[in-house]
Amino acid sequence: MLDTSHSEPSVPAPAPGTVADEPRGCLFALSQPPLMIFLAVIGTLLLLAAVHDLFVL
Repeated sequence: MLDTSHSEPSVPAPAPGTVADEPRGCLFALSQPPLMIFLAVIGTLLLLAAVHDLFVL
């Protein structure tokens, strides 16, 4: 096996303090409080509508 530990890296490391160009995924979006509050309100409304349809009508 070749020893490559002494050679320079082929891809330079990003400078400290720079933002990566990779887009953030869905888990980052779901960690935002306004989105979670919105989804909780919509889920509550759907739950109330389902309970109303099942038990009241």
